Amino acid sequence: MSVEDSDRIVVEYIGRFADGTVFSTSRQEVAIKHGLTTEGCDPLVFTVGSEEVIEGLDQAVRGLSTGEETTVEIPPEAAYGPVRNDRIREYDCETFEGMVGEPPSVGLHVEAENGLHGDVVAVHNNTVEVDFNHELAGKTLYFELQITDCQSTTESIYSN
Repeated sequence: MSVEDSDRIVVEYIGRFADGTVFSTSRQEVAIKHGLTTEGCDPLVFTVGSEEVIEGLDQAVRGLSTGEETTVEIPPEAAYGPVRNDRIREYDCETFEGMVGEPPSVGLHVEAENGLHGDVVAVHNNTVEVDFNHELAGKTLYFELQITDCQSTTESIYSN
């Protein structure tokens, strides 16, 4: 059975950047080998066509069969989008510290009241820059995928 729209699937994966660096995986042995945390090293489980994963992954699994493996290249437009300058915000250092509860330092991860997550990317004399783009925005991603299970949600009640 090949994967179709509305199927519920399980996918083992390894996500890499163009230089081969692994940024995410469902395989614990790969995570350990590449110095990643094994917490959350779970396969992706999603319904095809339901916008639960990035568009490029959703499209890549269609037509594959259980047990089948493939490697795909996903451009930023089908992943987390381009880096948007309007998502890089500048704050007065004193205001920032009042909002966050600690002084600004490059690399500090913050969460805004609207739920956006960001990282401090620069601290100047009186201002701090926070980048609220997704950490994978602007990047082409490469995924090794293996479909390990596929359950059709559109089977007719009349099938035998």
